[in-house]
Amino acid sequence: VVITDISKENGEEAAHAAGNGAIFLEHDVAEEDQWQLVIKQTLDHFDELNVVVNNAGMFIPGSVEEVTWDQYRTHQRIHMDGAFFGIKYGIETIKANGKMGAIVNIASTTALLGYHTSFAYGACKGAIRTMTSHAAIHCQQLRYNIRVNCIFPSVIQTPLIEKLYADAAAAAEARGVERPAPLPPEQRIPSPGLGEPMDVGYAVLFLASDEAKFINGAELRVDNGSVINPAAL
Repeated sequence: VVITDISKENGEEAAHAAGNGAIFLEHDVAEEDQWQLVIKQTLDHFDELNVVVNNAGMFIPGSVEEVTWDQYRTHQRIHMDGAFFGIKYGIETIKANGKMGAIVNIASTTALLGYHTSFAYGACKGAIRTMTSHAAIHCQQLRYNIRVNCIFPSVIQTPLIEKLYADAAAAAEARGVERPAPLPPEQRIPSPGLGEPMDVGYAVLFLASDEAKFINGAELRVDNGSVINPAAL
């Protein structure tokens, strides 16, 4: 397992937690030359590459009227450019193995539903959805033994999400808006639209495995039904 991240601290922590010989490589997914270097380092260490998971992300809230070009372009670089390079170099490298391989892209339910304050993020996640379809058909038509699938998580409880909620609560308090009392656990769990990181992790493991060998170009929602029954998040 190779874990890459622009943050050395976070990446090393994740690699340590993964164990089983996992290594960390510092990596800006928006830079093509860094993808080439990471691929080379991976092959030098493990001899082959069989699975690529495009999971890099960030989020700056903003509606279509509020988002700036710089914010929009930042979303594009990390989400769209990163996924493009991951798919491109993933296919190129995996097909050289002559073995079964998989690419798993992480999109978002914002690619399927409209959200007032997620314009740039949702647009880029929608692009990843389309990239997945085109790449899957490309591999099928050229008879590469590579599957390309996409996962659509809803809100997952990560440090990033916790910070976003805390910032929103602080902004509401500054405006004099009273915060509602927290719900007891039995009413919050399971909560539509809220999940844990491993809820997505297990979906990735399945789509990357040989058990999913007949699944290609699929769109898997990991959202506890929030797309078919939207609830306030």
